[in-house]
Amino acid sequence: MADDMGYETLGVNGGLSYETPHLDSLAQHGMRFTQAFSSPLCTPTRVQLMSGKYNFRNYIGFGLLDPAERTFAHLLHDVGYTTGIAGKWQLYGDARQRGLAGRGGSTPEEAGFEEFALWQYVERGSRYKSPTVHYSGQAPEVFPGAYGPDLYTDYIADFFERHQNEQFFLYFPMALPHDPFLPPPNHPDFDSLDVPGARSNSAYFGSMVNYVDKLVGRITGKLHELGLDRRTLVLFTTDNGTHRSVTSQHDSGLIRGRKAFPVAAGTHVPLIAYWPGTIEPGAINDALVDFTDFLPTMLEVAGSTVPDDFTADGLSFYGQLIGQADTTREWIYCHYDPRWGRFSPARWAQDRTWKLYGDGRFVNWSEDPHELQAVEDTTLDEHARAAKSKLQGVLNRMPPLPPIVSED
Repeated sequence: MADDMGYETLGVNGGLSYETPHLDSLAQHGMRFTQAFSSPLCTPTRVQLMSGKYNFRNYIGFGLLDPAERTFAHLLHDVGYTTGIAGKWQLYGDARQRGLAGRGGSTPEEAGFEEFALWQYVERGSRYKSPTVHYSGQAPEVFPGAYGPDLYTDYIADFFERHQNEQFFLYFPMALPHDPFLPPPNHPDFDSLDVPGARSNSAYFGSMVNYVDKLVGRITGKLHELGLDRRTLVLFTTDNGTHRSVTSQHDSGLIRGRKAFPVAAGTHVPLIAYWPGTIEPGAINDALVDFTDFLPTMLEVAGSTVPDDFTADGLSFYGQLIGQADTTREWIYCHYDPRWGRFSPARWAQDRTWKLYGDGRFVNWSEDPHELQAVEDTTLDEHARAAKSKLQGVLNRMPPLPPIVSED
């Protein structure tokens, strides 16, 4: 799962600004989803992904995962999988949050991971050059001159080596290409980069996207080298849309990133499923997917189901991966309560064409992706009225947003 990289960034999705040959190839040899949607912001997405629940059930604050929450790692471990994670954690909270009763987040172990190599767990430090990395069983350490994403990928390759004769689950929440936008190792400016004084420059974003692609190629190449690729499902996605300082060329026109906003450029994300010998090459899937769907899908891939004592809001898309008749969503839902920055809470339900907010705004997001014009009831035809009624029914089943309390 890449960090802050919208649907428009991949060449196979119509992107024209960046080189993504490995991801494009992954899609061409697997299944490419066109209608996958995240939350607009990282922590809400991560909590939803890991727990299979909408955020009204378990979101306790930005940068936090409730330590009482059971995750996909717990459930897969329960059915015999070795669990590992590498990359960005950001779910334990800062020192202030951990000092407040009931507000601390989760350690990786509490979240069900047996092994890890993580940035922003106990200590923050640099995420890119000369990173601070915390390996399981060790204290956090600074690695001068190294590149964090390379260290995480090295760890993943080693994890594959050590567990190749077992069932394993590896989660890679990437640090890339989140700001600060800085040159990666394949850029000529990397060697002269002074980490303490480095300033973010969105001109480096394209090189960072290309490095995401390079790392995906390393990971899938390692699976092939070990003879594990035909026994392993690889899912690639991102946590939300592209940063607002980045504008990308797309075959539909210029798209400015809208991370943290509920419009399509903040929530429409890539999703690729790769499983040689199981997924039909070149498949394009227009089914709706939201981030509650990953947990039940992974369990079904593992030959299991969601336990009876576990609340999950998602719908498995496993059957779609293997070409069997399967139930697909008629709608997706988002409960967005960021509690970060100055971004406003919102809740909405949408289908492939229409989007209805909890405040009553109704937009044709497929034709008006920037949501510049709400559609009035007096202009709706029969199909639009039916869609609005359906989406209103979804909102009626979900709880309202909590009241906003101002601080003087």
